Amino acid sequence: MWAGIIAGVVFVVAEMLMVMLFLGQSPWGPPRMIAAILLGRDVLPPPADFNALIVLVAMAIHFALSIALGLVLGWIVHRLNGTSALLIGIAFGLAIYFINFYLIAPAAFPWFTQAQNWVSLFAHALFGLVLGGAYAMLRKHKPAAMPPAATP
Repeated sequence: MWAGIIAGVVFVVAEMLMVMLFLGQSPWGPPRMIAAILLGRDVLPPPADFNALIVLVAMAIHFALSIALGLVLGWIVHRLNGTSALLIGIAFGLAIYFINFYLIAPAAFPWFTQAQNWVSLFAHALFGLVLGGAYAMLRKHKPAAMPPAATP
């Protein structure tokens, strides 16, 4: 759960900053897109300005998904070492991006197709990386060491 929250914070901050710095768009656009899942298309930009209710709804959705995805990845990597958790985390984040933006969005939330870009791709890879790393750092048990290979 905590790994999902940590990765969720890193994701949302990184994506909002990258949208603003690299795409020249409002940082409040991504939260509005997320909030539209529950509140409907009326909250989509323009205007892409700050609205406390919209951001609150967006963060509730975002962190619920981040926690759920954290639990899934934790189940996948719970017996792996930290490096493996990081690598699988990146692959997991990329899989989330492709599933969400190319399978789910066109059918259910078409406004997300506007965010099929390198910023979203990178933010999801970063989410997975941080998720895998945070899980590996926070877990209570450590994976068992591999026994030494038998010599002939």
